[in-house]
Amino acid sequence: MKILISGGAGFIGSHLARRLADQGHRIRIIDDLSTGRLENLADLDPEQCLLEQTTVAEALVDDAWLADYDRVYHLAAAVGVDLIVRQPVHTIETNVVQTAALLDAAARHGVPTLVASSSEVYGKSSAVPFNEDDDVVYGSTRFSRWSYAMTKALDEYLAMAHAREHSLPAVAVRLFNTVGPGQVGQYGMVLPRFIERAVRQRPIQVYGDGRQTRCFCHVSDVVDAMPRLLDEPSCHGVVYNLGCDEEVSINDLARRVVERAGSSSPIEHVPYDRAYALDFDDLPRRVPDLNRIRRAIGFAPTYNLDAIIDELIEQARLEAASAATDETSA
Repeated sequence: MKILISGGAGFIGSHLARRLADQGHRIRIIDDLSTGRLENLADLDPEQCLLEQTTVAEALVDDAWLADYDRVYHLAAAVGVDLIVRQPVHTIETNVVQTAALLDAAARHGVPTLVASSSEVYGKSSAVPFNEDDDVVYGSTRFSRWSYAMTKALDEYLAMAHAREHSLPAVAVRLFNTVGPGQVGQYGMVLPRFIERAVRQRPIQVYGDGRQTRCFCHVSDVVDAMPRLLDEPSCHGVVYNLGCDEEVSINDLARRVVERAGSSSPIEHVPYDRAYALDFDDLPRRVPDLNRIRRAIGFAPTYNLDAIIDELIEQARLEAASAATDETSA
């Protein structure tokens, strides 16, 4: 098939591109590289996987070419709590304008489309585990982080509206802390940030009191599920949670990283106002109800948290050794 991936140079997008390329598909990636990285695509054949460095909206000014495509995966988005808090205008415009442009073009050409949403859509809900049909509660508009939640909810509304009004075969997936090889902590991703510091024997900074809980899903499980959802007609017009339901507090996560890395890194607590230099509103728990996706495609995560941590520690050690070798050679 011919497949379009927006945001394909990002962490999840590049893993998806690699998975689809391995299956023999031809891929076009649209990515403005604002958070994506060229090195994520270094091992892909450029003749099979073409990168166009631009925004989605710019690429679709003339969208006649999209009619030749069989699938669209829309992963382009502002990512990471740190980026969302510090660049709210970029976040809002990226998540709404680019998604609207892509869905409009996909609907006119009838191309099945998967939209990557986020567990942030649940806002401050206390109905744990989160079910896709739960009501949601957002914090005050003075907390910029909730703008991200609302833009991703609007993306879902747009996708489902196109499904109903224009018969677009659309699926939306709410991702819950996807992690794995190649992810960086640059934009606030907690697990790679903890592991990098533990491997280097540096203090691990836990924001807030650390009692907030999250669930982490390996990127391999995520990119395996995405095509299965989009290829299944009964999944069209439906929103799915996509993640793992193994819950861990951030305090326990930090302790497990230190223990499994055999690290001497101390764990420090940093108040939110110091971490982000402004007021920050967080939610205490974020756990997905996976019953809907289990029924739809038999989804079950194959990696538990310890296996994920061990894999990422090994990757971080290899990268640290490579960096040390480069410095010695220089």
